[in-house]
Amino acid sequence: MVYRTLFPRDMFAELDRLQREMQQAFDLSPSIRGVARGGYPAMNVGGTPKSVEIYAFAPGVDPATLDVQIEKGVLTVAGERRLEPPPEKATAHIDERFAGRFRRVVTLPDDADAGNVQARYRDGVLHISIARRQAAQPRRIEIQ
Repeated sequence: MVYRTLFPRDMFAELDRLQREMQQAFDLSPSIRGVARGGYPAMNVGGTPKSVEIYAFAPGVDPATLDVQIEKGVLTVAGERRLEPPPEKATAHIDERFAGRFRRVVTLPDDADAGNVQARYRDGVLHISIARRQAAQPRRIEIQ
């Protein structure tokens, strides 16, 4: 017969598990830099040693209506997605496509160079590449 104690042996592991379950229940991002999941446009944020790479998936958005700004280490992507009106006498049973104004905000790392940014929109994907400052680049130091 196996007896189970009232309190788990590793209380911190149990608290960590509980916190993860609560985050999943409320559909929140576990990252302090993240935003709640389900925002539009969906975003992937990552980086290389030389740049910060951001992909915003916004099909059906006119790139001329997108507004991309960097201010005080914060990147903002804003715009509007308009849908065509449905055909006359059409009934929608399910309508899951987002329409309306949107705004997503990403906090950039301290070494991001706001003066060296490239943004491209192709096939519904906005790709923003922000170079890292040269002083922050890893370098090999020779020993004398």
